[in-house]
Amino acid sequence: MLPFTVELRTGTSIYKQLVYAVQKAIVSSQLSPGDRFPSVRMLSQELRINPNTAQKVVTRLVDQGLLEVQPGVGTLVANLPDPSPKERSVLLAREVEQLVVEARRLSLTLEQLVDAVQHQWTCLSEVQPKRHRELEAIMGSTEK
Repeated sequence: MLPFTVELRTGTSIYKQLVYAVQKAIVSSQLSPGDRFPSVRMLSQELRINPNTAQKVVTRLVDQGLLEVQPGVGTLVANLPDPSPKERSVLLAREVEQLVVEARRLSLTLEQLVDAVQHQWTCLSEVQPKRHRELEAIMGSTEK
């Protein structure tokens, strides 16, 4: 079983969907620094995708600094430094532009877009405490 959630959909490349799913899992603390990341073989088998696609995903995430490969250990979620506010803005610029373009294409108002963003923010914020409780439950059951 994979340590993150992904629902592959037709119409979008599997590669892009997987990279996004892992980024989302890291941002929402579903994956934490030091967590083991599945091998290319496991990714390809679990998701029934081409191993070359799985390798491309892992390579991209390593290049982005989200994962690190440690010889003899495997691939781990990297410990990310806190970016500056300017770096954060730069990181989101393209995604924000795409979001605004898509919202306009759908004829959404600014208020509707802000409401949708606030809803997603809340959903992701609720995942982090849930993950913390799950880890406490697991750790508590292994200590007995």
